[in-house]
Amino acid sequence: MLAGYNHTSQLHKGFSYRVLDDDGYLIPSTIFEQVSKELALNMYSTMVALQTMDTIFYEAQRQGRLSFYLTSTGEEAINIASAAALTLDDIVLPQYREPGVLLCGFTLKNLQINCSEIRLIMGKGRQMPIHMVPISLIITVSSSHLPQAAGVASLKMDKKEACVVFILAMVAPVRTKSPVMKPCHFPCRNNGWAISTPGQAYGIRSIRVDGNDVLQSTVLFAFARQMAIKEQKPILVEAMTYRVSHHSTSDDSTKYRCVKEIEQWRTEKSPITRFRKWIQRNGWWADQNELELRGNIRNRYWKQFKLQRRLRNLH
Repeated sequence: MLAGYNHTSQLHKGFSYRVLDDDGYLIPSTIFEQVSKELALNMYSTMVALQTMDTIFYEAQRQGRLSFYLTSTGEEAINIASAAALTLDDIVLPQYREPGVLLCGFTLKNLQINCSEIRLIMGKGRQMPIHMVPISLIITVSSSHLPQAAGVASLKMDKKEACVVFILAMVAPVRTKSPVMKPCHFPCRNNGWAISTPGQAYGIRSIRVDGNDVLQSTVLFAFARQMAIKEQKPILVEAMTYRVSHHSTSDDSTKYRCVKEIEQWRTEKSPITRFRKWIQRNGWWADQNELELRGNIRNRYWKQFKLQRRLRNLH
């Protein structure tokens, strides 16, 4: 039995599956798939790494060191859960608010270059910062990769135990039931805010999950991936979350939503805080671990950031 709850806010009305409540307690009567300590701590560390990277790069942009940036604040669970459900054989077509997925394979140098030295990647500066691209490949990142996802699934995934993972936001409409979309898995971030009008999604099976519950999200993303591969059909998982940050450094979201609402989602409903409470209750985490983790990650990121700037000045 999967537990769920009805969202009460105007932005999140409806039912979503979850196993952790807002305070990080397991919900009674749910079927919970226990994760190992190693996996749980790895997922949590990556969520913190994403949060730390966002803070450093956002501050750097405000200081004039970067031209543009956008953060994943409030959406860290979806990033890490969607990555945890994948294998190295899967092909990911992300949007721009999924750097957490790339943290599982990108180096710090690659992340840094994608934000401040985009002329060094093979796109030669033709893509915006934070639209992550592997240094050695010409791959763009966008919210409109539906045709490419269908093509890759049809031409590259035949007879493979893998699928195409097209991560999208509600701003990206899914409007086809074409048979060439097999096997595609669509993790969809519904963060309550978009810069366009959401499109209709039809012809594709779907399920809704609490996107701030990293445990339930990981399970459903993995289940959807297996279903897409086994049945050779597309499937969409709508992950309900909230975009705590501004849309980007070019946006001031306080002009169209209240600060109180933003702070409530930043603190009371934070996916990182929720997951931390759960691993602490398991005896896997303590305040000292938290201090050491955040300090180490921040030092690593700042070291790479400063190194890249020194190299830039030498040229």
